[in-house]
Amino acid sequence: MNWWIRFKRVDGLSIYGGTLNGRGRSLWACKIAGRSCPYGATSLSFSQSKNVFISGLTSINSKFYHLSIFGSSNVKIHGVKITAPDASPNTDGIHLQKSSGITIKGSTIGTGDDCIAMKAGTTNVWIQKVTCGPGHGISIGSLGDAANEAGVQNITVRSVVFTGTQNGVRIKTWGKTNKGSVNGVTFANAVMQNVQNPIIIDQNYCPSNQNCPGQSSGVKISRVSYTNIRGSSATAVAVKFDCSPSNPCSEISLKDIKLRYQNETAQAFCKNVSGTATGSIDPPSCL
Repeated sequence: MNWWIRFKRVDGLSIYGGTLNGRGRSLWACKIAGRSCPYGATSLSFSQSKNVFISGLTSINSKFYHLSIFGSSNVKIHGVKITAPDASPNTDGIHLQKSSGITIKGSTIGTGDDCIAMKAGTTNVWIQKVTCGPGHGISIGSLGDAANEAGVQNITVRSVVFTGTQNGVRIKTWGKTNKGSVNGVTFANAVMQNVQNPIIIDQNYCPSNQNCPGQSSGVKISRVSYTNIRGSSATAVAVKFDCSPSNPCSEISLKDIKLRYQNETAQAFCKNVSGTATGSIDPPSCL
């Protein structure tokens, strides 16, 4: 992994304002063309740090991730603006891994990859009042690529708006037998505007169909709630729970969902999942 600016083992650092411009366009063009390209540098990284406060920062056109938090605790990210074109590969907005006690509030993120990505070992995260688009949504995962990954738990995502994104709220695991877990996740008060997959759990992630065809995800997903998710789906299937046959999703709850496709009733898809649906549910629940 390469970094442009990296802080390691710091305690009590605050960043106020400022703009980082990664000037990533030439590297993106190389990657899109399928040529042999440099990996690309993350614009700003914190690792093995604690008590970090980032406020009012702007990050533009990163070559790789815009902001990475790894192995850190008690990190507050408020009022940041992150921007890259829809077609810019690997430009995650905020990338969290092996970190705990993370708060992200009042921020605007539009990239070519996940607006916020929560990887293995991410716990106790609070995300509130974030707008996402373009990009791949707010994602837990992908998980289960490697053996013995730490779980993801106690995640809250509230009062978020997605516009024209590939996904809304997503949980994604590899179709491999490696063990892992996701539990204690709350998605609430989200608005979807022309989102391809507003609500999605995908446990059959297998890019290029290498090393995972025919396998069943070993990641166990449980206690995930979706409350007051409203808006428009860009595809007919607005709710998709495609879970593992060997580790079915359990304790999945839907409450007050209204997602329409071209102002018509959308569809819900369920496979290897159990849970409950209460309140008004549109599309009709398949749980």
